[in-house]
Amino acid sequence: MPKTAVGLFQNRNVVGQVVRDIESAGFPRTEVRAIGEPLDLGVTGVLSIPRVDFEVDLFRELSRMGASRTAAQAYVDGVRSGGVLVFATGSDDQVVQAAGIMNRHGAVQTQEDNAPEPHLHSRYRESGAALATGTVQTGRLRQGGGACLFFW
Repeated sequence: MPKTAVGLFQNRNVVGQVVRDIESAGFPRTEVRAIGEPLDLGVTGVLSIPRVDFEVDLFRELSRMGASRTAAQAYVDGVRSGGVLVFATGSDDQVVQAAGIMNRHGAVQTQEDNAPEPHLHSRYRESGAALATGTVQTGRLRQGGGACLFFW
C-alpha cells in the first residue's frame, strides 16, 4: 500500500532544504515533489480557468491519496495563499522519517489536522511506527507536527 508524507510550508525559502534533506535520507528524486501554485498558469482549453484547473487537480490528487475533503481543501487553501506542499512517497519507515524532517523545518498544521483522526487499523501506533501485522485503511495519520502520512 503506497504511503506518502505531506507537509505544507508557508515559508517558500525552506522548501529546497526540506527536499534536499529528504533526498539525503535515501529517497529517490522521483519520489519527492514540491508543489506551489505556478506563477505562469497557461490556458488548457476553451473553458479553462488556469488557477481553478490547478486547484482542482491538486484537490483530486490529495483525495486520491486518502485526504478527506476537508483536509484536501485545507491544503489547497494553503497553496492558494502562497504555501508549498512537499510530498515524499516510500516505505513505512521512510515516510515517518520524511515527516520528521518536514516537522523539523516547520511544516504548518492545517485546520483539518486538529480534527479527530480517521480510524486506522491497529497496524499503526499513535507514534506512526509500523507494526508487523494487520492492514491499514485509506486515511491520514498526523505525524507529530504539521506533516501527515497518507495511506491509499
